[in-house]
Amino acid sequence: MFTPRRAIVLVTALVALAGVTGPAQAADIPAPGEIVMTPNIQHVTNVPKPEALADINTDIAFQGDYAYVGNYSGFSIYDIKNPKKAKVVSSVVCPGSQMDMSIHGNLLFGSVDSSRNNDSCSSSSQSAANKDSWEGMRIFDVSDKANPRYVKSVETNCGSHTHTLVPDAQGQNVYIYISSYGPSSSFPDCQTPHDLISIIKVPVADPAAASVIATPNLFPDGGFPGVPGSYPNGKSATTGCHDITAYPEKGIAAGACMGEGVLMDISNPEQPRITATVRDSVNFAFWHSATFNNDATKVIFTDELGGGSRATCNEAIGPNRGANAYYDVVGGQMVFKGYFKIPRHQADTENCVAHNGSLIPVKGRDIMVQAWYQGGVSVVDFTDSANAQEIAYFERGPDNTAPALSGGFWSAYYYNGYIYASDFNLGLDVLKINDPRTNKANGVKMDVLNTQSQKSYRERGH
Repeated sequence: MFTPRRAIVLVTALVALAGVTGPAQAADIPAPGEIVMTPNIQHVTNVPKPEALADINTDIAFQGDYAYVGNYSGFSIYDIKNPKKAKVVSSVVCPGSQMDMSIHGNLLFGSVDSSRNNDSCSSSSQSAANKDSWEGMRIFDVSDKANPRYVKSVETNCGSHTHTLVPDAQGQNVYIYISSYGPSSSFPDCQTPHDLISIIKVPVADPAAASVIATPNLFPDGGFPGVPGSYPNGKSATTGCHDITAYPEKGIAAGACMGEGVLMDISNPEQPRITATVRDSVNFAFWHSATFNNDATKVIFTDELGGGSRATCNEAIGPNRGANAYYDVVGGQMVFKGYFKIPRHQADTENCVAHNGSLIPVKGRDIMVQAWYQGGVSVVDFTDSANAQEIAYFERGPDNTAPALSGGFWSAYYYNGYIYASDFNLGLDVLKINDPRTNKANGVKMDVLNTQSQKSYRERGH
């Protein structure tokens, strides 16, 4: 017997608050745009997407009182000094997906992984088969938040799908690890095999001198060869990496490299090397992203089954595909502990799969907030990495403002007491969690948050 979801929201919430989440319910779906959430989550505000940016919102970086939100059409800067009254300060139209964002000082970095006819903000799409095409990294000066200035572009092999900042210990340079994939023998600047990353060195005092200094081959043996087959049973081969999360102060990084997950030694940021590898040819289709816990004794990998444009949060796909996988780091190796997937089935029109998130800084516990596209925003306690439990969530019914399978939250991050979530089409949502397990995090203040460049946080309370 099916129970309408709107009738079970409170029951589900109370179960979640107790720290126990039952099996997924094949329940009715909320009405389009209808908000459902646990009682320990407050929807603070929504800031609609600026009209100037016609495409979808993507990733977020934070610094001081500002959030930098990427968009396939460019990026926006938000004033979040008062989260309840968050507002857009400026928008820059500069097309080129995905515009994955990072901030360092006055320098804003944006990834471009769509082949363009030139590197300017007025460029248009052009086939990567054309040798003159450009894709890679854009660098902006955002010292004047109302008037960002384009400083420099750096072309990289196969563009820049995502990127990771690794500042040097002296503060003189910042290294950018470029993750990219999708090689082809017909692409002059993106040849097969593509088992490398590109490393850009940016002199902080002279960002216009930024350049590629190395293209280390991380997988000289070719990496995981993949498993033939179409969605949902095919498994991606390793061709470089999709995403790398660095922990510079510990000299390590974790890479989600399509076909496998890796640990890296980055004590010499110009010469990263892989120290451990894990594979999952049964459940993981596409190793998408990685996150360490605060003391780097665990790594969470996500599986972006279906590439973010499929309905994978349903009974047919099940709880172990399109999910998070948790690994304990033991003696420098990764030991699998368990999976987690949101326990709410979504409609066939709702793209839903594990995506981008960040830690909530609580002493003695491992808690993470995460986006699941149209599956919403989920808060998960993985202190017991073999039994991760959802403790809060926020989601909307199907997004009827856009075509099917093209909505929801790209990223959801915790920053200075609030959760900020970047919705494809609906803008920036600000949420507040009020829960005994997370409230001590309100006392942890950060000056900057680039989620792919983790810093240890000062822990507060239990």
